Amino acid sequence: MATTTSALLHISKASSLLLRNASSSSSPPKLPLLNRPRKLLTNGIVGNPKAMVALFGAGLGLTLIGPASAADLPLLGSLQLSEPSNALSLPTWAVHVSSVVEWITAMALVWQYGEKSGYESWKGLSWGMVPLLGGAFCACTWHFFYNSEALEVLVALQAALTVIGNATMCYAAFRIYKSSGERSKNL
Repeated sequence: MATTTSALLHISKASSLLLRNASSSSSPPKLPLLNRPRKLLTNGIVGNPKAMVALFGAGLGLTLIGPASAADLPLLGSLQLSEPSNALSLPTWAVHVSSVVEWITAMALVWQYGEKSGYESWKGLSWGMVPLLGGAFCACTWHFFYNSEALEVLVALQAALTVIGNATMCYAAFRIYKSSGERSKNL
């Protein structure tokens, strides 16, 4: 387990070093966040080969290292944490949390697209994504409490929210289809 911890630390140091070097190019001084013009992702990390190699390497390294536990971390090792056998590993928690963050980001981006493009039906898609977000919160909560049998109701609630969310997103997609058909007729 010590090798897992040291490998994680080396990967995070290498990634931060590459990202820091990638961002410290000879560019003009940065504007304050509020006055900075919006740029596409291709001008940021995605367009920077060094940063992409660092991110890919960190992801690949974390994938190949295998499961890790919070008790393996150097700062927490002295606390003698004991987790049940059904506890999620750190990489699995990272996937769960990042998926929820990505979903919330997607909802915000869809909403912004609806506002900026004038296609108000896209905002409905963002609302249609809400039940699925609720299902994700149910899953994370259930796992946080080590899949407790007392919280089995969360599994059923997640299933119900998934069905409802799939139906609301289907309806929202149909509304987008109908509104785009009406717009194309007006052209």
